[in-house]
Amino acid sequence: MTLHFDILISILAMAAATVFTRISGLVLIRHVEIDERRRTAIEAIPPAVLMAVIAPTAFATGWAETLACAATAIAARRLPMLASVVVGVATVALLRAAGL
Repeated sequence: MTLHFDILISILAMAAATVFTRISGLVLIRHVEIDERRRTAIEAIPPAVLMAVIAPTAFATGWAETLACAATAIAARRLPMLASVVVGVATVALLRAAGL
């Protein structure tokens, strides 16, 4: 297996862009006053990203995945993110094992 120079440059550029966006977010948030409205908006981001990731699965696959996506959405409203993901994975595994 060989690594071409252009592939290496692409990987390094993507890594740099990822690090830059993460660090710039931390630096910029220091200069913003966080009131209750902004805090609520920031806290809504992780569940929104989770739903954006699982929504295509809900509409493009079978019933097991669709029901698991619904269970994940419901769990995300009350549970931490990791617990919501565990609920979704467990639900789809159980439904697939049941033959749905």
